Amino acid sequence: MLAKIFRRVRGTRDGAQGPKSPKGTGNGEERTRLKRWAVRPEGWRKPQGYENGILVEGGGRHLFVAGQIAWDADQALVGKGDMTAQFVQALDNVLEIVKDAGGYPEEIVRMTVYVTDKKAYLKSARAIGEAWRTRLGKHYPAMALVQVADLLEEGAMVEIEATAVIG
Repeated sequence: MLAKIFRRVRGTRDGAQGPKSPKGTGNGEERTRLKRWAVRPEGWRKPQGYENGILVEGGGRHLFVAGQIAWDADQALVGKGDMTAQFVQALDNVLEIVKDAGGYPEEIVRMTVYVTDKKAYLKSARAIGEAWRTRLGKHYPAMALVQVADLLEEGAMVEIEATAVIG
């Protein structure tokens, strides 16, 4: 059963729409590969070594948003040393990618928030909550908050990754 599901959802390597497989799945069914597109909001520089989001279509549209830090559109860190400012910018980046893929904030179904300082996050919780409600109202996806030792970008305190089901 799992092998059949895996064969059905495997996407293309280059991100382009895959052709229908002439061989199918081996059990008389014709298989269509998933369509995948990189999501890069207009005006943003092309990231190096990752995509900001991947939109997948086939049995539904799923958007996988790569970890977003508090970068502005020019990839300059916003809010150095300020947990609230960094959380808000990272969240806005996630929401911009969802919007650029044709989605709405309430279509975010999963989110993981990585922070380098849990105590600073908790001290900022009220302001972060206000920013959240301004942007997402009372919509809360499946979420996790994880404290990590460090993030790749120097000075980054928050990174947010998300999954949205758009449709």
